[in-house]
Amino acid sequence: MFSGIVEEAAEVVALEKDKGNLHITMKCSFADELAIDQSVCHNGVCLTVVKVDKEKKNFTVTAIHETLIKSNLGLLQLGDKVNLERSMKMNSFLDGHIVQGHVDQTATCTEVKEAEGSWYFTFKYEPAQDDYITVEKGSVSVNGVSLTVVNSKDNSFQVAIIPYTYDMTNFHQIKPGTIVNLEFDILGKYIAKLIKQQLGK
Repeated sequence: MFSGIVEEAAEVVALEKDKGNLHITMKCSFADELAIDQSVCHNGVCLTVVKVDKEKKNFTVTAIHETLIKSNLGLLQLGDKVNLERSMKMNSFLDGHIVQGHVDQTATCTEVKEAEGSWYFTFKYEPAQDDYITVEKGSVSVNGVSLTVVNSKDNSFQVAIIPYTYDMTNFHQIKPGTIVNLEFDILGKYIAKLIKQQLGK
């Protein structure tokens, strides 16, 4: 479980295809603190650490075919930045919201608008299921970042990004046409499904 508070935007330093899988190696300041089999959130995707090179400050994870087709990890190129967050500790503050690390689908950035020192990013997504919705002032995870929804519509929404988030995450690399990972609020998904089941009776 994660909170959507990104620790670091790590640089991709190696990509290795292995049949339907992709081995992703990133340079990370806390790589020497990681252990094999540890879970780390990558652009909102929970992946297992399979290799650590403490000397080079690198670590490697493997994304399987299913992950690659449902997220933006298959689009990564050398030099890209990936938002990282280690699993939340049970005794730590929940500063964001509950993020499972299970990406629901991708979305496309359609607009980036500067607003006197901050930015408004607009994202559009294909309604895959009725359970996948946003609500005004609700929570959503975009590339693993816990954000508050504004201007919620049926298949699009905006988020406001402050300078710190813009600089410390890969939001500074997002532009119109960029594909991002979405994880909708788990509480909202449960409620939407329960209502749908009740109406179906």
